[in-house]
Amino acid sequence: MINKKTALTSSLKKLDGIGEFINEFNKHKTGIVSGIIEAAKGHLIYTLSEFLNVCPFVIASSEEEGETLKEDLAFLFGEENVMYYPSRDILFYNADVHSNDIVKQRIEVLDAIIKNKNMIIVTTIDALLNPLSSKEKFVKSQITIKNSDTLDLEILALQLIEIGYERTARVETVGQFALRGGIIDIFSPANNAPVRIELWDTLVDSIRRFSPITQRSIDKTDKVTLYPNQEIIISKEALIKAVPKIQEELKLTVQTLRNNDQEEVATKLEDKTTKDIEEILEGRHAEVQILYAPFCDLKTTTIFSYLQDDKTIFITDVKKCKNKLYRVFTEYEESVKSRLEYGHILPNMINFIFNKNDIISQIFKNNYVAFMNFFIKDEDIITKNILEIKINDTSTKYKNLKTFEDELKDYKKQNKITIFLAGTKTKAVNIVKQLEEQQIYTALGDLNYDVQKGQILVTSGSLKHGFIYEDIGFVILSDRELFGKDKKTTSNKKKYKGAKIESFLELIEGDYVVHENHGIGVFVGIEKIVTDGVARDNLKINYNGGVLYVNINQMDLVQKYVGSEGSVPKLNTLGNPEWKKAKTKAKCATKNIAKELIALYSKREHSRGFVYEQDSIWQTEFEEMFPYQETSDQLDAIKAVKEDMQSDKIMDRLVLGDVGYGKTEVAIRAAFKAVLNQKQVAYLVPTTVLSQQHYERFLKRMEAHAVSVGVLSRFRTPKQVKETLKGLEQGTIDIVIGTHRLLSKDVKFKDLGLIIIDEEQRFGVTHKEKLKLLRTEVDALTLTATPIPRTLQMSLIGIRDMSVIEEAPSERRAVQTYVLEESDEFIKDAINREINREGQVYFLSNRVQNIEEKAMKLSAMVPNAKVAFAHGQMSVRELEDIMERFENKEINVLVCTTIIETGLDIANANTIIINDADKMGLSQLYQLRGRVGRSDKQAYAYLLYQKDKTLSEIAEKRLNAIKQFTQLGAGFKIAMRDLEIRGAGDLLGASQSGHMEKIGYELYSKMLKEAIQIEQGAILKEKIETTVEIKINAFIPNNYIKDEIQKLDIYKKIASIQNEEDYHNVIEEITDRYGDIPTTVLNLLDIAIIKALANEQEISLISQNIHILMLKFSHKAKGKSLSLLAKKYSHNMKVNIDKEVKILFDMKEIHQKDYLNFIKNVLFTIKEQEINNR
Repeated sequence: MINKKTALTSSLKKLDGIGEFINEFNKHKTGIVSGIIEAAKGHLIYTLSEFLNVCPFVIASSEEEGETLKEDLAFLFGEENVMYYPSRDILFYNADVHSNDIVKQRIEVLDAIIKNKNMIIVTTIDALLNPLSSKEKFVKSQITIKNSDTLDLEILALQLIEIGYERTARVETVGQFALRGGIIDIFSPANNAPVRIELWDTLVDSIRRFSPITQRSIDKTDKVTLYPNQEIIISKEALIKAVPKIQEELKLTVQTLRNNDQEEVATKLEDKTTKDIEEILEGRHAEVQILYAPFCDLKTTTIFSYLQDDKTIFITDVKKCKNKLYRVFTEYEESVKSRLEYGHILPNMINFIFNKNDIISQIFKNNYVAFMNFFIKDEDIITKNILEIKINDTSTKYKNLKTFEDELKDYKKQNKITIFLAGTKTKAVNIVKQLEEQQIYTALGDLNYDVQKGQILVTSGSLKHGFIYEDIGFVILSDRELFGKDKKTTSNKKKYKGAKIESFLELIEGDYVVHENHGIGVFVGIEKIVTDGVARDNLKINYNGGVLYVNINQMDLVQKYVGSEGSVPKLNTLGNPEWKKAKTKAKCATKNIAKELIALYSKREHSRGFVYEQDSIWQTEFEEMFPYQETSDQLDAIKAVKEDMQSDKIMDRLVLGDVGYGKTEVAIRAAFKAVLNQKQVAYLVPTTVLSQQHYERFLKRMEAHAVSVGVLSRFRTPKQVKETLKGLEQGTIDIVIGTHRLLSKDVKFKDLGLIIIDEEQRFGVTHKEKLKLLRTEVDALTLTATPIPRTLQMSLIGIRDMSVIEEAPSERRAVQTYVLEESDEFIKDAINREINREGQVYFLSNRVQNIEEKAMKLSAMVPNAKVAFAHGQMSVRELEDIMERFENKEINVLVCTTIIETGLDIANANTIIINDADKMGLSQLYQLRGRVGRSDKQAYAYLLYQKDKTLSEIAEKRLNAIKQFTQLGAGFKIAMRDLEIRGAGDLLGASQSGHMEKIGYELYSKMLKEAIQIEQGAILKEKIETTVEIKINAFIPNNYIKDEIQKLDIYKKIASIQNEEDYHNVIEEITDRYGDIPTTVLNLLDIAIIKALANEQEISLISQNIHILMLKFSHKAKGKSLSLLAKKYSHNMKVNIDKEVKILFDMKEIHQKDYLNFIKNVLFTIKEQEINNR
């Protein structure tokens, strides 16, 4: 339901000609409004919708305008009533894979239109070009499944493939489904979580929503609707029928090309189309099927056919919309012409989008209101209903509160009705108080307040800009006018949280692994071995000159090897002492690092730090001027930092957060708090470019608060450096931002209180040593986007405080990511697309030698682009000048090296093209992709590899990982997938990485954790590895879990069971994901809990010899009381005491299948006795 805001609309009833306009519209359902400015469009759409009693469908001329209107209308109509329908890519290039977030968003909108006729849709003119299946077909293709329905999963799988889903082993992103026995997992667009449907025979027994991260069920539901995963739905029959037409056109086209001596192009087209036909016939790759839609004689339509008959189209600028449509269509025609020449497509495929004239005629067949800056005749608009109004911008951003107050006084004198949207209610209250102090009296109320002439209403809410209806003396001002920033609206939707990094990484055949007792080998696979009629799965690991079979029960001794990026470990030889030596050396190293960490921690704990005051009114005002809505994780981090500063403990806090998640704001607030307490702040960053950017950001944030900010980097002249050094020593500079130059001996502070370190792992050893010293003297706040795995986080608990920001900002969109072969025509298209929406492009070429040549080539390819290049070997002045020009939009294509990798934040740069992406590390690619998508605009990342190049296995895995995890917060998930990611050595420092290389990251982390615990005084019990030798089948059958990666994952979870809680959790998870557990898997689980309980009781061996069961205690087991056990099992138990204690049970009367339950009961009895004796 839409709440009316009469204070915003009632004044417009006085507009000259408004009554006549309304009457004419009610008769003919058309109208033109001229004299409109950008700032007032959202308000006017809202007001006219109310006056005309219509539901608007808004067509904007550009993505930027569409996003602004969506934001304004979300405030005016209510966020839940407004959706954005984005334009989508028209890609004929053979992208290996790309993310489908845009298709998902468009399908969500189509579904919302069908369900809710009052949904307000904002779109752009070019978003209308893509054809859709009819509304009837879209609805008919939806699959609704309810509890107790009869279902055939194989038929359902075929239906899902037909409507654009992909069958995978594990469901992680939208558009995937996985079938496992009587369970099917499906992630459908328009649903916010995937569902797990479990059958009892052919009946639906349960429907559960589950987490794509943990794969665990969240809650139950009675029914689910599965939506098509593509906008054009093509039946398999239609595709098969189209194949002869495709083959015929291919034959004619290839013949023509060969007649024109274009053999290479002909062969390329032939190969590509033949491969596509194979995929079509096999029902794979929905995107390929869509490209051949023109051959399928489909009846397609536009979004207009989905709208209710009474929907009214609002065109925000007729001239701009038409120009944009013609430009996009011309570009499309040029593009397909080029693609035909290069053999990318067949001639019939050019009919993939609607003609521009079709779109124009469809718009004006509907009810419409057309906006114009000034009235001009248009051949497509046949209406005499014209409303002319006069609207002006308000002052462009008030310099300070004084100029804002003067403006309000003028409006009051001129008897204008003024509404000030102050953002939040708190801000509204504060503004009213401040204005009263200046004898400017205002009303504080909601938007149903009856505002009179000469009166000022202050209320909550926000629009992009303010404006004045001159003819009626009506003014709307926004908080953005006063604060000069774009405050984003709060989203009420639950934010996605990234996953914590687990210690175990997926194993696939050929991976290097580490066995704690035997060293580094190569994982070959799972092999079933039958001994004495008992079947067990084993990990097969190849070593240098030998093979090791590891029983699944001992899988907790095996980890995937992770070293520094690109490192290839040396395989160990079984039985050779070199592995033992490597472990011993690493253990000594971890002892040393543990001592160092504990010494630093102890020194910090015993030193008393400066105690900062509680937040003042100035701090609150400063924070309210933050231009975005904080996430809850951000607020938690800020709160923790302030609590540290307000205590007498010296702060040493690490803030972890994904790229662009707002870590810098945490630092800015801490810095401001320090300055308010008369302390100086040093902000240390890894690159010169970043120091300049942060300097400018701090200047803007601090300008209204008389805070002096300086910068030290190679961008500064000797004179500027000298002045900055003097200012720091005298205390006239409050905050200094700089590179490692800040750590030089000549940098002296009058009273340094806080040091902020950005990406510490990027600094050298000497600098890190200086930072260690500083940490014991002043408060330290470290920021990093490096995903730190849980193993290392656990090691650091108690040593450093840690805050994790996992929540994406509400306005942020996932970057659309493509991985594809490099081609000039594609690069040209991608650059043109971004420039045409007035954006900027990073073109990453990591070879300094030919970067200038690459820039010249791009300039020739895209003549309208303003191209420049930048790299770290340029002179300071050159680099500074180029970066400044790029930030000021004088350059729109920047050819650069990885100099842009860390922290660079240019909101208008929303396309990144990465050349030779296969040569870069996963973390590096992820950081580079994070340079775009830093605003609410849709961003694109294109990862290119050389034409006709066969990718190495490592490069392919890397690119697969980055394209798979396109969702927000994926940095942590990427680390979980492959911790080759950054080179774990960076996390630990050069002195430690050599040891880590030899034994692997996981084992090293484990040793470090234990060393720290010992250093802290903990007494670590030596772990007893219990061997369980019971003649019983214990394995995961292939018909239960077929996929080997998932099977290994479950084996690892079972092997990691430490107690009864783990045991029940793993049973619950396996049942949830795979259904009822077979006996052989239950046996495996029982053996795991037996092993855990036996380890706890220091039992080294449990074995079976015909009818005798033996439990042998370790020689270290002391003082065990067995009286309760003897009492309970007196009839069949005997105790032998020699060097070790052995308990023997006569099992003649116990069936083999009950052995495991018997052993569990014995172990629980021993545990019970131990608890009773405490």
